[in-house]
Amino acid sequence: MESTANSTPLECPQCGASVPPGQSYCPECNVDLILYTDLLFRQRLEEALTPPPAAPSSMEELIPRLGDSLVAQKIITAQQLQQALDVQAADKSGGKSSRRVGQILIAMGVLKSEELDRAIAAMVVQLQTALQTSNRRLEDRVRERTVELSHALERLSELNQLKADFVANISHELRTPMTHIVGYIDLLADDTFGPVSPQQREALETLHRAAERLNGLIDDLIQFSDTSRGGITLTVQSVSLRDVIQEMLSRMMSKAQRGNVRIEIHLPSDLPPVHADGRKITWVISQLVDNGIKFTPSGGKVTLRAGGVSDRVWVTVEDTGVGIPASRMNELFEPFHQLDGSITRRQGGTGMGLYLCKQIVEAHGSKITLQSKEGSGSTFLFDLPIARPPETKP
Repeated sequence: MESTANSTPLECPQCGASVPPGQSYCPECNVDLILYTDLLFRQRLEEALTPPPAAPSSMEELIPRLGDSLVAQKIITAQQLQQALDVQAADKSGGKSSRRVGQILIAMGVLKSEELDRAIAAMVVQLQTALQTSNRRLEDRVRERTVELSHALERLSELNQLKADFVANISHELRTPMTHIVGYIDLLADDTFGPVSPQQREALETLHRAAERLNGLIDDLIQFSDTSRGGITLTVQSVSLRDVIQEMLSRMMSKAQRGNVRIEIHLPSDLPPVHADGRKITWVISQLVDNGIKFTPSGGKVTLRAGGVSDRVWVTVEDTGVGIPASRMNELFEPFHQLDGSITRRQGGTGMGLYLCKQIVEAHGSKITLQSKEGSGSTFLFDLPIARPPETKP
């Protein structure tokens, strides 16, 4: 069942004013709400993911070196320490075995063995205290960052909900006038209001194609908002893929003819029914074929195949189009994203079709895969479980 639009007024995230459903600008501060929430989303994410200050990289950052500690405790002088360091350096340069500074100070007669032991013991205690303090600070910082991250995630969830509500409201608000536009175009084309000239009929056909495209975009937006707000709800039953493909052809044939792209169908005679949501799978196959038509040059073809393997039915949609670079295949299933994102791109669309195909197929417990080579076309593949006949009770 198709969800209805949310008519609850929204709250502007900048000034707190009430925003009527379907309006993308705040009536008080005039901020672009979708752009604002996008920027706020990015800011919160960056704040949440900022790493805490680095821990000390060495023990010397926690406590001073032994010689410095002895000087600080006035057990030796700075001059005596420097003399010991000079001796140590001379030993190294002369190839002798290196002695510790404490051993050299004892040999020099400026430090007693028990004084050295006490100094080392004091440094061990100091080290333990420093480590405990550092650990407490790190634990406190981790707790703080955990709380901050939790709050940021809550805010991100609110912003995502706000974006989904805007998309849903705008989509449903667009659907009503589009229904009127399409209805009157059909009435004019049927000569209900009187005969039209050939030029006028050609203009009406252009308007009808544009209206169909807008309706497709609105359907994409509604599908996306439903997915964002509550996941995908399936009404699964036994579905004939032949019927699904026939419905797809009724939608796509005129577009294929306009682009001079041939659609070929290859189905085995014994193709079994599948256990799926017929309406959504029809939408998926239509999107994949539409995508193939869009990116296939004139004279090319889109081929749809299906077949059964074990307890599943596989479906492939293959085109002879421009193909996709291997480095950019992962981008193809991202929402609101097209590989050609320039203003002057040749193909239009919201960039949500393949993202929604992926979501719908995965909701069926399957996975959509892509094989493509730049300049040699693309092939999309997914499978569905075979519908089993209901068991009869004895």
